[in-house]
Amino acid sequence: MLTLAGMAENTPDPTPRPTPDTPYQLDPRSLRGLAHPLRMRLLRTLRHNGPATASQLADRFGESSGSTSYHLRQLAAYGFVEDDPERRGKGGRERWWRAVHQGVAVDGALHEDQSPETRGAMDVFLQEVAGMHHQELVTWLGDRAGWSTAWAKNADTSDFTLRLTPAQLGELNRALHAVVESFHSRVAAHGAEQAERVRVHLHTFPQRTDRED
Repeated sequence: MLTLAGMAENTPDPTPRPTPDTPYQLDPRSLRGLAHPLRMRLLRTLRHNGPATASQLADRFGESSGSTSYHLRQLAAYGFVEDDPERRGKGGRERWWRAVHQGVAVDGALHEDQSPETRGAMDVFLQEVAGMHHQELVTWLGDRAGWSTAWAKNADTSDFTLRLTPAQLGELNRALHAVVESFHSRVAAHGAEQAERVRVHLHTFPQRTDRED
């Protein structure tokens, strides 16, 4: 497992900070800063559930507050989290943290980077993403009976098999991403009172087949 124990906590982040609605563009340095299971879970919780303290997050994940505080400071050093200004400096209360942005984007160059550090970090990052997706799906299936029929019948766990070239796979992904992005503004126009947070998982990958030559 990749560790960053030797990296200074307050290393300045040279990457321009994105707006909350703009994904953070990962580079080799920031990828190595994020690619840690606890850090990724902390960041996901701050994105989904809003600001929290190190102690609150420690209770949630069964960690010590010293551990969550350390990893939150590491995330802050790379620009992923920051102090919540609405709770800053109120009577000496514990430090509150919030996510700076709502997502990350993986540059194609990261997949071409053959350095052991970057490849190791990418492996940790992708494995943790897959684990979080699995956890979310299992939670939905376990809680499905508690949702209305309207939600249950409109949820989806489909899969498809296509024969595509790498270029066509990229085209498919861009088209699917565009469809998802097109729904961001729809709730404001109609049905806001019925809306809930919906998670969309997209997994597209090649699969080897057994052939007889």
